[in-house]
Amino acid sequence: MGSSLPPKEANLFKVIVKSYETKQYKKGLKAADAILKKFPEHGETLSMKGLTLNCLDRKSEAYELVRRGLKNDLKSHVCWHVYGLLYRSDREYREAIKCYRNALRIDPDNIEILRDLSLLQAQMRDLTGFVETRQQLLALKPNHRTNWIGFAVAHHLNSNCSKAIDILDAYEGTLEDDYPPENERCEHGEMLLYKVSLLEECGLLDRALDELYKKEAKIVDKLAFKEQLVSILVKLGRVEDGEKLYRSLLLMNPDNYRYFVGLQKCLKLYSESGQYTTEEIEQLDVLYKSLAEQYSWSYAAKRIPLDFLEGEKFCHAADNYVRPLLTKGVPSLFSDLSPLYDHCGKADILEHLFVELETSVKTSGCFPGRDKKEPPSTLLWILFLLSQHYERRGQHDLALVKIDEAMKHTPTVIDLYSIKGRILKDCGDLVAAAALADEARSMDLADRYLNSECVLRMLEADQVGLADKTAVLFTKDGDQHNNLHDMQCMWYELASGESYFRQGDLGRALKKFLAVEKHYADMTEDQFDFHSYCLRKMTLRAYVSMLKFQDQLHSHSYFHSAATGAIRSYIKLYDSPLKPTGEEDGDVSGMLPAQKRKHKQKLKKAEARAKKEAEEKNDEANSGSMSKSGKKQHAKPVDLDPHGEKLLQVEDPLLEATKYLKLLQNNSSQSLETHILSFELNMRKRKILLAFQCVQAVKQLIKLDENSPDSHKCLIKFFHRISSSSAPVTDSEKLIWNVLEAERTNISQLLGKSLVEVNKSFLEKHKDSLMHRVAAAEMLYVLEPDKKLEAIQLIQDSTNNIAPLRNGALGPVGVWKLEDCISVHKLLELVFHNPDVALSWKVRCAGYFPYSTYFGGLKSSAVVGLANGNEYGAPIKEDLNHHVVGGSAQNGNLHSFKDLTI
Repeated sequence: MGSSLPPKEANLFKVIVKSYETKQYKKGLKAADAILKKFPEHGETLSMKGLTLNCLDRKSEAYELVRRGLKNDLKSHVCWHVYGLLYRSDREYREAIKCYRNALRIDPDNIEILRDLSLLQAQMRDLTGFVETRQQLLALKPNHRTNWIGFAVAHHLNSNCSKAIDILDAYEGTLEDDYPPENERCEHGEMLLYKVSLLEECGLLDRALDELYKKEAKIVDKLAFKEQLVSILVKLGRVEDGEKLYRSLLLMNPDNYRYFVGLQKCLKLYSESGQYTTEEIEQLDVLYKSLAEQYSWSYAAKRIPLDFLEGEKFCHAADNYVRPLLTKGVPSLFSDLSPLYDHCGKADILEHLFVELETSVKTSGCFPGRDKKEPPSTLLWILFLLSQHYERRGQHDLALVKIDEAMKHTPTVIDLYSIKGRILKDCGDLVAAAALADEARSMDLADRYLNSECVLRMLEADQVGLADKTAVLFTKDGDQHNNLHDMQCMWYELASGESYFRQGDLGRALKKFLAVEKHYADMTEDQFDFHSYCLRKMTLRAYVSMLKFQDQLHSHSYFHSAATGAIRSYIKLYDSPLKPTGEEDGDVSGMLPAQKRKHKQKLKKAEARAKKEAEEKNDEANSGSMSKSGKKQHAKPVDLDPHGEKLLQVEDPLLEATKYLKLLQNNSSQSLETHILSFELNMRKRKILLAFQCVQAVKQLIKLDENSPDSHKCLIKFFHRISSSSAPVTDSEKLIWNVLEAERTNISQLLGKSLVEVNKSFLEKHKDSLMHRVAAAEMLYVLEPDKKLEAIQLIQDSTNNIAPLRNGALGPVGVWKLEDCISVHKLLELVFHNPDVALSWKVRCAGYFPYSTYFGGLKSSAVVGLANGNEYGAPIKEDLNHHVVGGSAQNGNLHSFKDLTI
């Protein structure tokens, strides 16, 4: 580096490199300027100066200097390396790899460039190239442990475990007998455990077991040693040894569910489906009774039997499990029992048990069959449990009765307000739910969870401004919303985005959804530093596990929600495009010429003022601030598009949506929503070449759930569109048409039937389901528009049947869901364009959902508030103490909702 310079300037060049490595950028710039004063066209110096400027956020200058330096010295590996580093800093990894390869053509044995290239290859999952680069590094530096380990890991990632094992064996052959030294025992033990896991993965179980026993003394992590050992023993069929080892592991941690499952497997008493024979249940019952006696402090040993016991034994075990937790007052008890509600008949048994406990404690103050008096709080927690039980079973009236009784018993318990808010939210009264959550929050202002739950309830009620002010109470001083973004608070951004979408503010909605997408991009980027760190620290098992997790990162539910939200927003933007900037609004078009001029001048002044304020904030941000330690801090630039207006100014919204759809198709292919969005997008593109993608989406929907109303609608819509379109003209169109006709014969629902017959058959098959009837009615209207009244009648004839009940204590519950009824109302209003029928439906549903503010139920906060003199239709105002006024809690007191009881 700098070899073409005189000695003095060559030393200055070394100063530039060292200053860059130690982050003394100003010192490096000073040295670079000193060289360039004498040699203004020296390529390597220009490149290093550009790299230094890049670290100071002067990117345009940086790229200009680096390209100029490269142009002046194309045969310098330094210039190519620096160009690659510049691309890498901007996450342009493919371009960076090209630069590194050009640098290696000039200097093929450069360790630093090879190491940087290997990191990028691991990041981009170029596993073949990764193996080659790690092999070069090992050949150049065979005495470095990291190069051996990196070469082995590269082969493992490239699905060549046997080669990775051979490399680790060869590495161990280079070590002395007394290795490792004291300061490297942990790292060496991790390498040994990694090698054993490779042997196990390859199926070399006997060798893996021998390796474990042989190297036991050198493995520091004894818990990992035992877990690895028991896994191998079970796979070898040595279940007796495995049983002993699992029992010793339970002594270490008797609440680890994995150890209990492993013990059951060793005893051949485990079923993946959870279904057991009577004999197996008896054996499991005996096993867990002994385990509960042995580990009396273990909750898992008492909770697991509830999953497989039935009838009287289940009732007895559940009784013994819940009693001490009710006496203690454990608020999370229902969450613990909630999975049991998916087991046939167990919800009825639990209800009978809870009611019996309530009756006994109310009458005698004791649990059934006991003489010891329970503390007064026990009744409170029984009522608390019952309210959640009834809410889970859809009996909201009873749930509210129990929670109100509990609040009357002890009005200072915060959890009661939170649960009542959840119940009202499920009932459809989102405003009251937000008010109750705010009341709970005001009772403990230092509780972050209560604050977060309150924010979520407010966002569900579309009180976005109030939710924002509440959310930032737990962020750092300064730019509050940037702090929420920096903390990757994705639940908040998703809920905000959904709220903005419901309100029609697509700009802000897109901004929130895309912020979540950026978090996932950052997570993908964050793995970069671990490629070198994990090899150096020898956390190899965790490293491989992290890479596998990263490969499935975009299948996470939060990303799925953000991507679907963004796609829906772009589709809505395509369906209802923004007005051109030159087009006048209705209010402006009715003005006189003089008024229009004044209006335009006012808008210009407001725009100029906003621009000036943004520039001033940016100047302040760039100037930085002083920390307590006296060091200069660089603040983040101000968001110049807080309302997401620029996001709406896309030329092709469907093209933007397609980017996110591809990610969903690659990572969430088992989701119905993915293929529904694919269908909706491609149908809007109106291109014959994309019709095949539509039919593929339809086929996937049918494959995933042929009885889904959405699958049926997509099927009918697509083939109706095809049959209604003009005959193909070009050869390509004819070819695609023939392919589509062939695909139609592969769909069993369409064989030998017209679309009208398919729709009738679907209706007959699902005539008792509301949403299936609605789907059939909508498709009837699509296929035969003249039968609009008949289609509407299909919806009106739907019956809200009573759900089958087995226990008389639970009242009647309709099978219709609130969100389904809301979507039906919108369909009648917006698709069928019949306001009278929509109003009739709304009145009908108000009886089914009396707490729903959407339908104006008699028990909803809207009606109760009007009866009390509060106008719930008015905008929500805020007082100085940050409490909702007019439609929510006033200074922390629920005056507006005191009548929301049975």
